Amino acid sequence: MSRTALVTGGTRGIGLAISNGLKAAGYTVAANYGGNEEAAKACEAATGIKCYKFDVSDFEAVGAGIAQIESDLGAIDIVVNNAGITWDGPFHKMSYEQWRKVIAVDLDSAFNVTRQVWEGMRGRGFGRVINISSINGQKGQFGQVNYSAAKAGLIGFSKALAQEGAKKGITVNTVCPGYIDTEMVRAVPENVLESIISTIPVGRLGKAEEIAAMCVYLASDDAAFITGATMTVNGAQYIAG
Repeated sequence: MSRTALVTGGTRGIGLAISNGLKAAGYTVAANYGGNEEAAKACEAATGIKCYKFDVSDFEAVGAGIAQIESDLGAIDIVVNNAGITWDGPFHKMSYEQWRKVIAVDLDSAFNVTRQVWEGMRGRGFGRVINISSINGQKGQFGQVNYSAAKAGLIGFSKALAQEGAKKGITVNTVCPGYIDTEMVRAVPENVLESIISTIPVGRLGKAEEIAAMCVYLASDDAAFITGATMTVNGAQYIAG
């Protein structure tokens, strides 16, 4: 029987690659999105993956969304907490709204989603939770105090929750992408992009499919002994100690 996976922010960029990768590996996939209807329609048309609109920063909205997914597709066995936003600015100019919105979407969402599938995973004796953090959650980044804090929080969330899930057959891991060749990164001015690439020892941006491949592996039975891990996928741009 096919296992069901939910990918938040799963209709564009890295999230879309993860949705596609999991589907290709034989999973039934639900892709969540927050508001971009055009991208969701394109995702459904191109992949056949069902897309579900709900706000991952709202616990009640997540509950309703998950209930619909499980009614349509069956119990959720795999969660990829990928949804995230940026709202950059130097800390001395950062508003409370900038802080709160990024924390809500990038960190609170991991609780909102995972909490509502956790008991089902425990009862079935199987689960995979994969949290998409960032290189900037590991090393920090100027102008991204809010984003870096949220992404670092996901690493701690994974390490603690992994210990709770271990005896119930649930693994919880973090994937930390570096700079990936997505529409958002390609929108950076060319001189800035060249400067970024110059700091990546492999000499290029990563591919969204490379992040997806790591997620597909972590979702598999072969990865059952990997939990609480932080998987760094950044071309050696930053090597955590």
